[in-house]
Amino acid sequence: MNVTIDKNSGYCFGVEFAIQMAEDEMENCKELYCLGDIVHNGMEVKRLYEKGLRIIDRDQLQELRDCKVLIRAHGEPPETYKLALENNIELIDASCPVVLKLQNRVKHAFDSTKNEDGQIVIYGQQGHAEVIGLAGQTRGEAIIVTTEEDLAKIDFRKPVTLFSQTTKSTKGFYHIKALIEERMQQANQDSTLPAFDANDSICRQVSNREPQLTKFSAEHDVIVFVSGKKSSNGKALYSVCKQHNPNSYFIESEEELEKAWFTNATSVGICGATSTPMWLMQQVADSIKKLNTEVA
Repeated sequence: MNVTIDKNSGYCFGVEFAIQMAEDEMENCKELYCLGDIVHNGMEVKRLYEKGLRIIDRDQLQELRDCKVLIRAHGEPPETYKLALENNIELIDASCPVVLKLQNRVKHAFDSTKNEDGQIVIYGQQGHAEVIGLAGQTRGEAIIVTTEEDLAKIDFRKPVTLFSQTTKSTKGFYHIKALIEERMQQANQDSTLPAFDANDSICRQVSNREPQLTKFSAEHDVIVFVSGKKSSNGKALYSVCKQHNPNSYFIESEEELEKAWFTNATSVGICGATSTPMWLMQQVADSIKKLNTEVA
């Protein structure tokens, strides 16, 4: 049985940058706080915990003083930086440059459309760290839409500026865009159509993985997708695999592998999310090879 790891899978630039910053910082200190999971992968969080990285939430951040806190790739709202100044917290800012650029675009759009009674709409996962940071640029006034039902929050008689969480599906974004256009037309049949500005702000390093995974999934008898359960990017990319190869399985670690998946398989492909470390995919590959030996 041939086992192949997808060379295009694994950390995106932003996640790799954040983890490298954390490891560099921990060489000079025993403990480093991180606001939220540095990456949505339990195995990697555990590895970094053993090196001294301590995950905290926003409530715990309120209590900290005179220490260092890492801002992960997802970025943070302005309130986090303000609190850090007040509490003498040194921020190690590992925000992804793509996310920072998007935050600036959202803030500029919010400031520009405020006088026109415009609405900032973000296609993303409610409560996701990146979305919290983006909404923070609008003082929390942005409308977050994840499903078609969420579109009911929008007033289609007013101008709309649409952005997307950087890790969302391109197909999903353009579906939401088309629905907004359609409903704006319906709501303004007897009046002038308000402005609608749709910004495809999905990271291309992420979106390009969809066509790559489509091809990779079709090339193998079985696909094993490795990702943390909390990764929205992982869920989206796994659905691509499942769509093009019904014999696709989602696991968090090699402990979840089942021998029955590989019965009569001659080719197995291993892939993962932008939050999946290459060492973990290699670990899974080694375990599958071992399983195959045991079966033989």
